[in-house]
Amino acid sequence: MERPELAETHSLPIDEAALFAHLSAHLPGFAGPLHVRKFAGGQSNPTYKLETPNAAYVLRKKPPGTLLPTAHMVDREYRVLAALAQTDVPVAKPRLYCEDRAVIGSEFYVMDYVTGRIFWDPTLPAVEPAERRAIYREMTRVLAALHKVDFASVGLADYGKPGNYFARQVARWASQYEAAKTEPLPEMDSLLAYLQANIPEDASVALVHGDYRLDNMIFHPSEPRVLAVLDWELSTLGHPLADLAYSCMPYHLEGPNRPPLNTLLKGPDIGVPSEREFIADYCALTGRSSDLDLRFYLAFSMFRYASIVQGVYKRGLSGNASSGAEATGYRARVEHAAKVAWDLVR
Repeated sequence: MERPELAETHSLPIDEAALFAHLSAHLPGFAGPLHVRKFAGGQSNPTYKLETPNAAYVLRKKPPGTLLPTAHMVDREYRVLAALAQTDVPVAKPRLYCEDRAVIGSEFYVMDYVTGRIFWDPTLPAVEPAERRAIYREMTRVLAALHKVDFASVGLADYGKPGNYFARQVARWASQYEAAKTEPLPEMDSLLAYLQANIPEDASVALVHGDYRLDNMIFHPSEPRVLAVLDWELSTLGHPLADLAYSCMPYHLEGPNRPPLNTLLKGPDIGVPSEREFIADYCALTGRSSDLDLRFYLAFSMFRYASIVQGVYKRGLSGNASSGAEATGYRARVEHAAKVAWDLVR
């Protein structure tokens, strides 16, 4: 299935005539007529499906309004897609990057549209238990493949600063949270103090996705195989266990109409691997010891997630979030993530 709620571009519309002219001049093989529809999902960079008689594409651009520093860097998304197109990591083929804001009001890039399945619920209710396990194993396989990419050989040696990853990331997301803060939340303050005092000594470096989760992947229409990993906005050179812990968050955080996976998996076997099995599969593929203590990494992931969601909430209050009607309900997610993370480490 495609990303849900494709709609006409009444929300955050773009100048279709200007876009058509630019693509006609700069995108090889492009031919109209052009039909543009916006994906309703997503709270960061507005995303659109571009349909023509012979091909379909996806356009991602910066949102309007005043933005937080270092956020919404679509140029970095395009760069990492272009680099990974040379590797075993499945991505949509990037086609064009435009830095000229005069075209549609902000920088944007265009990539191929990939047809397949996106699984929004980590319990995978639409597939059989045996395929659920295969889907999670494929998710793990792709994560391991990403972390084994020789980033220097694909032109990404300068894609992030070397060393002190967590110290820099904790400082960055603390700054982002403070910039988006709307009211006090003691658990976030306590969590920040814990993170600052417990930076791990392990200095592993890999290309990391930054938002690695099941619903940021397009799977083959009928096979448990990833065709493309999406949403590379937060990618950088960093610690691979940050990605691993982030992908484990559904085991700890509740979702829409479901408890945390760790709670759900105490019942009958539904085919979804346990958190320990998920971690063990990753470690087997990357050569790490499976006896990992992920508490710091999970706490960091939840702090960062809460900081991002707080930014969405504040943009929603300002009226410029990509999906503004939903954004104002995100405050509860910030509080939940902060509480779970603080309970995990205190």
